[in-house]
Amino acid sequence: MTNPSSADSAKTTEHIAMLRYLYADVRRISEISSADIILHPADRDLSTPPKPPLRGVAAVQAHEEALVDATGGTLVMEVDKITASDDFGTVLGTLRASQPGRGEIAVAFCGVWRFKDGLAVEHWENAANPARLVEWLVGC
Repeated sequence: MTNPSSADSAKTTEHIAMLRYLYADVRRISEISSADIILHPADRDLSTPPKPPLRGVAAVQAHEEALVDATGGTLVMEVDKITASDDFGTVLGTLRASQPGRGEIAVAFCGVWRFKDGLAVEHWENAANPARLVEWLVGC
């Protein structure tokens, strides 16, 4: 019997390639996402009440573009490992950026993804230290 979520499936291979493509430039998010994608931002638990998820490809695209802009275009998502199945994917790595006056930042991350019909439909951003990341991004 064949396991439909086996690492050898065509969908799994496509999901790994899709995530590798995205993490080379997170502004590509709209290219791999469904119109109704849901994004749970890394800083979701830093406020009371927690930030709600972002809904829709336009909101998610704006979020990613704002992240790149906040780094002055220096954002690099160094990928250490990508795993995927037909339904889910994870990306482990380090977010790096630098800005005059802010110095450099390096924060470990784990992106968790849910896929449906060949597109990303949900994404959970996870940073090892989301408070430090937000502080650096706003220039504190």
